[in-house]
Amino acid sequence: MNTHSVIPVLGLLVVASPAVLLAVLGLPLLVGFRLSEQWQSRLTKASVLTGLLAATGILATMLISGSRQEVVELGHWVAIEHEHEHFHFHINFVFDRLSVPFLMLTFVLCGTVGAFAEVYLHRDAGYHRFFLLYALFLLGMVVSALAGTIETLFFGWELVGLSSALLVAYFHQRPGPVRNGHRVWTTYRIADAAFLIAALTMHHLTGAGEFQKLMGSGAWPEGVANIGFWQASLVGFLLLIAAAGKSGMVPFSGWLPRAMEGPTPSSAVFYGALSVHLGTYLLLRVSPLLDVSMPLRIAVIGLGLTSAVFGALASRVQSDVKNALAFASLTQVGIITVEIGLGLHYIALVHMIGHVCLRTLQLLRAPSVLRDHQMLENAVGEHLTGDEVATSRSSSPGQLWLYRFALQRGNLDELLDDWIVHPFTKSFRFFDSLERRWTNLLSGGNSRTSDTLSPYGDSLEDVH
Repeated sequence: MNTHSVIPVLGLLVVASPAVLLAVLGLPLLVGFRLSEQWQSRLTKASVLTGLLAATGILATMLISGSRQEVVELGHWVAIEHEHEHFHFHINFVFDRLSVPFLMLTFVLCGTVGAFAEVYLHRDAGYHRFFLLYALFLLGMVVSALAGTIETLFFGWELVGLSSALLVAYFHQRPGPVRNGHRVWTTYRIADAAFLIAALTMHHLTGAGEFQKLMGSGAWPEGVANIGFWQASLVGFLLLIAAAGKSGMVPFSGWLPRAMEGPTPSSAVFYGALSVHLGTYLLLRVSPLLDVSMPLRIAVIGLGLTSAVFGALASRVQSDVKNALAFASLTQVGIITVEIGLGLHYIALVHMIGHVCLRTLQLLRAPSVLRDHQMLENAVGEHLTGDEVATSRSSSPGQLWLYRFALQRGNLDELLDDWIVHPFTKSFRFFDSLERRWTNLLSGGNSRTSDTLSPYGDSLEDVH
């Protein structure tokens, strides 16, 4: 059995392991049957271990054969031909120096967090729901890491976003988590809109959604973009917006502290580790575009620097340890983005892997840090930080403004509401009113059933 026959089998096993886990955990719930916690834990561990071993086998096979890139084809699922335009939905998975390390990192960290959650959420009412969304997230991350086409990446991208937003709203009995989960989801929608436009633009420019058509046939990171300056700038800026939204970079950083409403395991692996780095992973995948467009490269570096500085300021004034860690993650994500803009691809990849592991450990330890600190103080018999009163000193107006700016998190949520959300909703309400007037004119009365119903579903005529 040669390399070309081993890797497709192992590659399909990598993708199938989380997909089977999602089906096994989800289908019984549809018929009202719940697996025991013990069986859910066993199935989760088996899925993660199977995927990790298959990924390790792929890495070993590629090292032995000296291959730098392997593609597993699943064929064309949709093909639409019209004159000179054509569209096809093509699925393939790429194993190279970028996807394989990120894939193995995903399995290792998801396995660690799954083992932690098994104890952390023991007998919790939402235990089954958590692990179902956990399986959905794992599948989305695997698909996103291996995607060889922009449509496949978008599919995994959406699975990650959906599971993330639902886990932010995990404690749905309280209004706060639900409100914050909705905010995270709507922010993702803005990024996803830019992603979709970029996908359509890629199809229009290259006739396909394969990254190889856009970045050339060379193995990462040696590919050379096949499009010109203006095309690379357009696609690159759209994907930069998508990456900024997914990674919580400026101006989309407002959802990062909101995401901490979820349980600690999801905060650790999603918003402190894997999910928040998916935007930088996308930038690494399309990094050859930066060689074609200098304005795009400058924009990437500028966005990274801005996000790093903002994260450093905001993390220093947070009163909650999880929020402080969230903005500290943003600082490192910004630095990684700068490294990508400077063309330091391997440094950015190593930095990302190291930061993901560190932040996962910190967020998993966050709930018990204060308790451990108090236990240590009790054992010592005194306060570890001392009882000295800090001497007061005056602050300049600039320092006070900077402190308020960081404490208010730059008012980024308000800026998004004023400049994007409100104009968007106002425009749609305006067009909705035009449509309603026209349909009312054609029907000679109220054209919508909702116009004739009270908020309780009763007919307004019956109410009156």
